[in-house]
Amino acid sequence: MIAEDRKKQILDLLTQNGTVRVTELSRLFDVSEVTIRNYLDDMEKRGLVSRVHGGAIISYKPYYNMSLNQRLETNQSEKNEIAASISKMIEPNDTVMLNSGTTTFLAFQCFPSDYNLSIVTNSISIALEASGNHNYNVILIGGSINTKYQFSYGDDAINQLKKYHADKLILSVDGIDSNNGFTTYYDKEAEIDRIMIENSDCCIIAADHSKFNRTAFTKISPLSVADCIVTNSTINPETVEELKGLGIKVCLS
Repeated sequence: MIAEDRKKQILDLLTQNGTVRVTELSRLFDVSEVTIRNYLDDMEKRGLVSRVHGGAIISYKPYYNMSLNQRLETNQSEKNEIAASISKMIEPNDTVMLNSGTTTFLAFQCFPSDYNLSIVTNSISIALEASGNHNYNVILIGGSINTKYQFSYGDDAINQLKKYHADKLILSVDGIDSNNGFTTYYDKEAEIDRIMIENSDCCIIAADHSKFNRTAFTKISPLSVADCIVTNSTINPETVEELKGLGIKVCLS
């Protein structure tokens, strides 16, 4: 096994567990602890991990700095599974709001193309994709534009969004934590997300397992606003029970 393959496996373990230890990795790969430390040192220089005594924890700064296409490739198989599950919740003649995010974009791509749907979004990528289907009535919220991640925001966007009501909201978030609720890296989009929640009958959170027990920069809302969270079967069972205790339906893809 080459070094880069081992480093990829280390990242996979960090995504699942949040932390790794040098001694455990040494046994797992049957290499010396010095070799593992060299791997972790290199990964820290690349911004992938943060070193701690005896091991490392995952760094999410690279994800924040990734392009939209790079994010689409992160945990892509899990996101695709979530997207397929969400598409089954969409019904003919629904009005669906979607915020920006790779999981919401993938979810939209799975929507039945023969349904008559109204799509309300601040995601330029989703609006462009949706505009090619004559069955869809597409409303792209105007306002200021984040060119890197292709979403609109600001007062103009908020004022326009307040005019609309949706049957369902598909919301992508960056963090889910029992104390801090749903959070996002983007303070400029947080208010957009809140208005979408207020103006939708059903709030469906789309989040792969890596988003749990993590807090991003800006709070969107408490967990109680969610009607359903669609995630992967790898999520901790204790977390599932905690969410169910809050009255939130958890759908495992």
